Parts: sequence; C-alpha cells; structure tokens
Amino acid sequence: MSQPVAPRNSVLVGIWRIARGRADGVACFDATPRAFLASLAPLLAFPIVGTVLAMFSDGPRRALTGLGMTLCALLMPAVLSFELARFWNRSEAWMRFATAFNWCEWILPVLACLAMVPMSLAIGAGVDESSANLALLIGLGCYGLWMQWFLASKALSLPAARAMLFVILVNIGTFLAIAGPAALAPAL
Repeated sequence: MSQPVAPRNSVLVGIWRIARGRADGVACFDATPRAFLASLAPLLAFPIVGTVLAMFSDGPRRALTGLGMTLCALLMPAVLSFELARFWNRSEAWMRFATAFNWCEWILPVLACLAMVPMSLAIGAGVDESSANLALLIGLGCYGLWMQWFLASKALSLPAARAMLFVILVNIGTFLAIAGPAALAPAL
C-alpha cells in the first residue's frame, strides 16, 4: 500500500506533515519569492502591531529598538541559511526551505498552548511551577531544534551531520546578531 502524496501548495497540510516528521510536507510549500514573502508576513505583522502599541506605553525609542531586535531575530535565520545553502551548493532548494521554515515556526506556539493543559494539571497535582516551566521550555527548544534539523535535512537534502552543523551555525549566528549589539551597547 503506497502512502498518499501531499498536495502541493497547501501550507496547513505542509505544516502538519512536517510537524509529524513527514518529508513530503516540504513539497506543500512553493519555492517562489512571493511564497517566501507570504510566509514572512504573519511573522512580521505581530511585532509591528506590538511596536505601535508599545510606542504609547514605552516610548518610541524603546519600542523601535525592540522592533529592530525582533526583525533581526526573524530575518537572520533566512540570511544565514541562504549563505550556508549557497556554500553547500543547495541554493536552488533554499527558497522552498525558507518558506517552509517560516511557516513551521507557528508549530511551536501551538504546541506551547497544547502543553499548557497537562502542565496545569501537573502543577495542580503538586509539581513545582518553575520545574514545569523549565520542562516545557526544554521540550519546546528540543523540538524546535529537531524541526530545524529536519527541514535542513529534507528541504535542502543535507546529510544528517551537515544538517546538524547548519542548525548550530544558524542559531549561533542569530544569537550573536541579537546579543552582540546589546552586550556592546554599555561599552559605547
């Protein structure tokens, strides 16, 4: 019995399949600049609305600084992954990877919401709240890293070790791009 092929151009089906570790989910995403920009739009919309609201409470300087850091955090993985894909001769597959990566970022908040119910029950049964929160963060972090590895491996056709190196480099580079200026600011 053959497995059904994932329908093309179905973002929700692609997210669902990738969330469950199905490589055919990658084919659900278009590999066009328009699809990539569409995948960025919701990721950028929430921080922009948050910035407008924060301008009234925190002031424009703090709100715009926060927006700049958020935009850097959202866009740096795309920049770094493009360069790594180009370095490893996978640039033709990068657009589909980046589109899938952006859309699959929504898996983590959904999982966090779903995990709140058993976490609340565990806290009610006597589990320490800070321990439950730590377990949730570790679980989401590990799943997020696995998902990035899975996408790098399947969408860019990277061997397992190279996909692991890809994830490490993208995450360290993104962290340094965000934390570096914040760490240097007091010295200036």
